[in-house]
Amino acid sequence: MEVLTRFVLGHKRLVLGLWLAVMIAAFAALQPANDALSQQFNVPGREGYETNQELGEIYGVGGDISPLVPVVTLPQGTTVDSPGVRQQLGAALAKVEAALPDARTASYASTGDRTFVSENGRTTFALVYIPAKGGTVPGQAEAGLAQDALAGVTVGGSAVHVTGLDALRASAGEGEEGGAGVLIGTLLAALGALLVLIFVFRSFMALVPLLMALVAIPTTFLLIWPLAIATDVSVIVQFLAALIGLGIAIDYALLVVVRWREERDQPNTTNETAVMNAMKHAGSAVVFSGTTVAISLLALVAVPFPALRSIGIAGLLIALVSVAVAVTLLPVVLTTVGPKLDWPRNRRDAQASPGWSAWARMIVRHRWIAAVASTAVLLVLVAAAATIQLGNPRADSLSQSGPARVGLANLQSSGIGTGPLTPFDALVRSGDPEAVAETLRKVDGVQNVVAPADWRRDGTAIVVAFPTADGSSAEGRATLDRIRATALPGQATIGGEAAQSADFIDAVYSKFPYLIALICLLTFVLLARAFRSLLLPLKAVLLNLLSVAAAWGLLVLVFQEGYGSGIWGIEATRAINVELPIVVFAFLFGISMDYQVFIISRMREAYDRTGSTETAVVEGIGRTGRLVTSAALILGLAFAAFSMTPGTEAKMFSLALGLGILIDATIIRAVLAPALVALFGRWNWWLPDRAARLLRVEPSPVQTEAVPEPAPVPA
Repeated sequence: MEVLTRFVLGHKRLVLGLWLAVMIAAFAALQPANDALSQQFNVPGREGYETNQELGEIYGVGGDISPLVPVVTLPQGTTVDSPGVRQQLGAALAKVEAALPDARTASYASTGDRTFVSENGRTTFALVYIPAKGGTVPGQAEAGLAQDALAGVTVGGSAVHVTGLDALRASAGEGEEGGAGVLIGTLLAALGALLVLIFVFRSFMALVPLLMALVAIPTTFLLIWPLAIATDVSVIVQFLAALIGLGIAIDYALLVVVRWREERDQPNTTNETAVMNAMKHAGSAVVFSGTTVAISLLALVAVPFPALRSIGIAGLLIALVSVAVAVTLLPVVLTTVGPKLDWPRNRRDAQASPGWSAWARMIVRHRWIAAVASTAVLLVLVAAAATIQLGNPRADSLSQSGPARVGLANLQSSGIGTGPLTPFDALVRSGDPEAVAETLRKVDGVQNVVAPADWRRDGTAIVVAFPTADGSSAEGRATLDRIRATALPGQATIGGEAAQSADFIDAVYSKFPYLIALICLLTFVLLARAFRSLLLPLKAVLLNLLSVAAAWGLLVLVFQEGYGSGIWGIEATRAINVELPIVVFAFLFGISMDYQVFIISRMREAYDRTGSTETAVVEGIGRTGRLVTSAALILGLAFAAFSMTPGTEAKMFSLALGLGILIDATIIRAVLAPALVALFGRWNWWLPDRAARLLRVEPSPVQTEAVPEPAPVPA
């Protein structure tokens, strides 16, 4: 790190010129990079994905997104058999087909099949399958077009409402102006971060970490752009790059600047020496923290599915760019304009925080109570996490008003249910489609089946099965398993959005425990080398897993069970989006490890100087408590701002990461972690000779504890 810092400080104009050129290119790449992102979560090689691909090739429209479902409930005394109703229904759906010329549709008007009609004959629905378009929000724009086409149109005197999962999301405003939503969320988060930084620095230095984020975020998008052109990159990346990029870049800059101020206040120290010393300690911690974040994201890079792998790669870029900015551009800023910006000068960083030092001494004195109490709170959340149900959120949690919600309510009240929103699509390659339909009707969990005569082409046919329960729920997946286990006449495979989602869960989460084990092992080795200890890295890994599990528990309690989801006007979802737990794991594991590195690095530094674990705990928390809490608060505010954007999934993601980070920085890092270090005493620092040789570091034998340094007398 010293060599790099000397080079940077010796070539200030070159470094500034390079970053200026990068920034110009980066701002130009923002919109193209955003346009190249994809909404698809594909599982190549699985039955659902392959079937949907064939459906798209043969019929021009696949089953990889859920259908739009126009619904009409006729007035009392009127049924689909009333004079003129079927013709009016056909005319209404003809308007939808004109608005969506590439769609594949079926209804009572086109088939005469009573499956499309409720038992009392008053409610009827249609299926409208549309092509999925990469880089867009599938179905939501089309849902708007379909509803617009039906504006003012009535069937038997009643309006036709377009529902469906994407119509409900569109009704809630999710996906509308996604780039603008991210920009607004980022600006709100930046404003909140600025307020925290002003409180921390109480000088114009508060602007420097924001400047580093302003450089890091567009640069990340610049690197994502060619990746998005070469392969599918999930649209989630735009939120991660903006909000996590904001948080990590500020965190790393905050760590370096605080250490720089501390070094600058040492006697007989020039500004350039202070920068060198800050980079030697804090800069090394930043590089190490960025490495741990990158390793945690290996969980996603190792997943053989394009969307999740792209999120992992983008996450790697976020961490690496933030590190690059902190170790190259930031030293130049501190050396040149740093002293001028640090006005009015505040010398608080020259000594440990009295409040946090007092807190640490209290934790040391009551270590057993602190450890047991904090563990009990976390175990409640872990127990909730054990009940997580994966799948699309329940349809009625996606929107609380609008035509899509009215259409959903009509389906539910008529007894048809939500099956048409998440059907299973059977592609029949040989055999009699009617025989396939008859076999599917007998499967437990299947409410009804349709096999439209005009859904046949090139020797194939499509048969659609409507499940009794939501096709994305645990009950729906059980129905899918029974369907696939049934010997269907001829050759047929099952696709549809719900089937593809079920394949995703099976493919990803069947290997997830092995990925977690790999990440934990790699992180343990890296931490053991850095801390020269076996116990500290083991505790760090276990506490990080506890932090992630607690975040999952929050997701379950707030959204799946609905305790507090009313704050956002959302009913209990009864399920958590399939991609969220693994994405939350990858990012929260890495970010929380940042805080662990910040704290333990100072503890190790203090222990090596004093030989006292208690002194190490007090000094480590005293020096980093304000820093870690401020960093966590900045990220928490970033995700709080993002949770105000429309969309249930966005709110889930924001809550899991935002509150997960705050829990990690408070309950775990400020209470449980120091309590455990105090409990284990000298064994925290033990690294035997054999392990040291394997890790290529100096051994750290168990030593007799030194007498703790007395607390400083307040002035």
